[in-house]
Amino acid sequence: MTPPPERAELAAALREMRQRTGLSLTGLEERTPYSKSSWGRYLKGDTLPPRDAVRALCRLAGEPDGRCLALWEIAEAAGSGRAAHAPADAPSRAEPEREASAPPPPEGTNRNRTLRVAVVVAAVLAVLASAVTASVLLTDDGTREEPVRATASPGTTVVPPPRCRGASCAGKDPFNMLCGAHPDTLTTYRTAAGARLELRHSSRCGTSWARMWGTDIGDRIELVAPGPPRSAEVTDALDARAYVYTPMAETAPGTVVRACFHPAHGERKRECFEATVR
Repeated sequence: MTPPPERAELAAALREMRQRTGLSLTGLEERTPYSKSSWGRYLKGDTLPPRDAVRALCRLAGEPDGRCLALWEIAEAAGSGRAAHAPADAPSRAEPEREASAPPPPEGTNRNRTLRVAVVVAAVLAVLASAVTASVLLTDDGTREEPVRATASPGTTVVPPPRCRGASCAGKDPFNMLCGAHPDTLTTYRTAAGARLELRHSSRCGTSWARMWGTDIGDRIELVAPGPPRSAEVTDALDARAYVYTPMAETAPGTVVRACFHPAHGERKRECFEATVR
């Protein structure tokens, strides 16, 4: 059976990573918590691998995991049906169900792309370096966090604590502040041109932001939430192939957040959608 296109794209990326490692299926079994038969299914696209298996393979290949995790997220969403069915509060049901363009490379914005990737990768590697970690951090607002202890079992990724919370996150990059780990997707929207947009929320940070992909240079997304509007624009070809997302706004449960897509092409109309923070 031919795998779905989203899973086939992920499997192709994983095969590329595997070639870089120079490892056989037996070698992958020896160095990860997953059997060689499981790896065989993952690399063929027969089965969607666990997220941690994708991370493990990227680590073995010595490559950042951003691109493969973006592909995994799209494949998982398509397989679970979340990509095809927007929540009831999304007005996108009237829009044509059109797939976005090719899945994006590592998540990126038109600002601080290199800094953000370095911060996220360094933070994850620092936590994974020890099975048991204990740290005392200062958040951006100057408050002191209690020591955080986490035991990492094989195949489990320990998520570092965020670098800000609430009002101290407003206007900042969700990935630089480590708020982008396992956020909730409040709603998904597809534009008439096929671009995909989402409203995201981090309960760890008490913030929301909007992101988009499958876009054209000059497209812009604006987040309307408490505080001033936050926006992000596709400025180059790399942005057009990646996730582009707005700075964060502080949001609490019950807050209504709204995003508007401003297309670069003047003949297309602005499109807006909203969701309520749960």
